[in-house]
Amino acid sequence: MAAELSAHHRRLAQHKRESIISAATELFLDRGYDGTSLARIAEAAAVSKSTLFKQFPTKAALFEAIVTESWQRDAGDAVARPQTGDLRAGLRSIGHRYADLIGRPGMTALFRIVIAELPRFPELGRMQFQLGKLPYFASVQHYLESEHEAGNADVPDAESAANQFLGMIANYVLWPRMLLTDWNPASPDTRYAVEQAVQTMLARYASDPSA
Repeated sequence: MAAELSAHHRRLAQHKRESIISAATELFLDRGYDGTSLARIAEAAAVSKSTLFKQFPTKAALFEAIVTESWQRDAGDAVARPQTGDLRAGLRSIGHRYADLIGRPGMTALFRIVIAELPRFPELGRMQFQLGKLPYFASVQHYLESEHEAGNADVPDAESAANQFLGMIANYVLWPRMLLTDWNPASPDTRYAVEQAVQTMLARYASDPSA
């Protein structure tokens, strides 16, 4: 019985956490970071102030959680590096996972919040980069380094190569959404964009581009 109650309390706490993060993201986007109070977030999330303050004592802590969870959601699937040995398959796997990640409405909202508030709150940009983008970028860089070391790719500058690959995908999937509210490419179009990015990487970096 105690174990069941404990599991129930954990589920309840997780549900409240998700409600808080969802409400905060919407309010930050609608009213701005500075114009949103923790009290207003608690009201929108239908939780008590004490519940919110227990999990997130400051707005900065709450925004940090938003960034971390946005980039690490389904982390086992989105961030895990493919096995070394098949560069084409590995790039495809990374590319489709990245397209799915940055194509979510929540990710677009996060970028819009950061960009809107950057002049007054530069620390939000640092959080977005250091807690979100950088760890994800590093996982791709390390994958390319492992393929280089295994002789499957000639990638003397894996940092630059990772930036090129992710940039090609983001340029189609994410950045138009920042300016065009109706930009929502169909799945086949996104898959095609990823495949073109993979082909470009193979032509440039694969030890055997025809493999």
